[in-house]
Amino acid sequence: MSPTPPARRRRLGLPRRVFSQVLLMQLTIAAGVAVLATGLFLAPLSHQLDDQAMRRALAIAETTAQNPQVVRDLQNTAPSVDGPVQKEAERIRKATHAEYIVVMDTRGTRWSHTDPKQIGGPVSTSPKEALAGREVMEIDTGTLGRSARGKVPLYGSGHRVIGAVSVGIAYESVRARLIAAIPGLLAYAGGALAVGALAAWLISRRVQRQTRDLAFSDIAALLAEREAMLHGIREGVVALDRGDRIRLLNDEARRLLGIGDEALGRSLDEALGEGRTADVLAGRVTGTDLLTVRGQRVLVANRMPTDDGGAVATLRDRTELEQLGRELDSTRGLIDALRAQDHEHANRMHTLLGLLELEMYDDAVDFVGEVVGDHRVTAEQVTEKIQDPLLAALLVGKATVAAERGVALWVSDRTLLPDRLVDPRGLVTILGNLVDNALDAVAATPHARVEVELRAGGRTAVLRVRDTGPGIPPDQRDMIFTEGWSTKKPPAHGKRGIGLSLVRRLAERQGGSVSVGEAPGGGAEFTVVLPEALAEAELQPALTAAGSTSTSALTATATATATATATEEESR
Repeated sequence: MSPTPPARRRRLGLPRRVFSQVLLMQLTIAAGVAVLATGLFLAPLSHQLDDQAMRRALAIAETTAQNPQVVRDLQNTAPSVDGPVQKEAERIRKATHAEYIVVMDTRGTRWSHTDPKQIGGPVSTSPKEALAGREVMEIDTGTLGRSARGKVPLYGSGHRVIGAVSVGIAYESVRARLIAAIPGLLAYAGGALAVGALAAWLISRRVQRQTRDLAFSDIAALLAEREAMLHGIREGVVALDRGDRIRLLNDEARRLLGIGDEALGRSLDEALGEGRTADVLAGRVTGTDLLTVRGQRVLVANRMPTDDGGAVATLRDRTELEQLGRELDSTRGLIDALRAQDHEHANRMHTLLGLLELEMYDDAVDFVGEVVGDHRVTAEQVTEKIQDPLLAALLVGKATVAAERGVALWVSDRTLLPDRLVDPRGLVTILGNLVDNALDAVAATPHARVEVELRAGGRTAVLRVRDTGPGIPPDQRDMIFTEGWSTKKPPAHGKRGIGLSLVRRLAERQGGSVSVGEAPGGGAEFTVVLPEALAEAELQPALTAAGSTSTSALTATATATATATATEEESR
């Protein structure tokens, strides 16, 4: 058996808990204040009692000195135990409860005293000041012990000093008054200390609840861990107070929101500007995993209220996730397009082979020309009306995908868009999402058709996408632009309800708008208006109709790569 480990010796010192330390400190402060206040009160009280005793002795002495009988007897009689001066002095002493009243002549000889044996003898303390005509107040020790004394001169006829009167108040009575006042003072001090202790306990209990009964070392460790965690995680964290003012930002939040330390202490609207991002972080838009666009980034935000009335919001960069999802969708779309084209190509090759085997050479030539011409005509029609290469390639690719799905994708005759786009990639994202939604809406419907119209007026670009699908009910036309709203099953890499929301965000970011209505003949019609989508027109036309060389090059590349390009640009 292993030996029993020795018991650990408990070290004395301050308690670890914040509650205990705060309570101990407050009790110490309250007790110290009570002791200090008691001492500061007792010191002047003792001095005040001494002064009162001396003034009382002086007043008795002055009263005795003003007695004409004492003056007359001092001048006409000799000092004796039964003399009139002794009798009058004793009468006054008993009436005033003084310790002694001594009447003396100019030689310092006592004419009266509490102890009759002292009559006729010299006084124990010097009477020079009183005999010189000055009043004296002092605390001194004489034959009867320590006393508070008052001495006054005794005047005869002609205002001549003929003696002096000394009165003493027993100092023990003064000390007794001081001691008698101490219990009451201590009672008040104890009551104040009790109230202070109760207040200290209540405050400490509140501190205990607010600090979760942690030790100071635990709080310091938590703060250090919080700083390390906030600045180490790859999610943005924004802490807000009850007034929606920013009180904390980690490094990732600064990067995602594009703000710095100057935003601390400011409201969200001041720091971020009015918009959806501020509304989401402030809780004016409720929900989980809310999407918002900040600059070139798509962010996912969640907000959690705190006990103090504030909140903590987390931000995730959805751009990278969307990029991975787009790459997956792009790969799947390219595979489907290649599979469909391979199937179509095989059918055409079988048809061509049959025509050649039947020696129908003219028909074979016409068939090949028709197939090649269809693709060329489609590309030429697009490039004549849409001079931006990205948008043209997107529509050529979408036309190929639509044909494989049995949908006719038309470019309106009123379409005319010059190559002056300020943000062609943004317009590609908007057009790609709208066309994809239209293709999904008309899939598996008879006479499916999607029409695209792009027009420019000054610097304003207007985009319309119409379809022959079931359309959008009027009561749902405001909901379709909400994040997460969709009638389709979510994909494996994310969730639906992002495309139309991004269309609206991108349009609003460029100062434009997006709306949905009913297309002529049924179906849905989406309209996007971008007031500053085009750059200023030059003095001379910058672009002419596309030449045969550029058209042929675009036709050759668009068919093979447009599907991947369009899918890759979606939701960017």
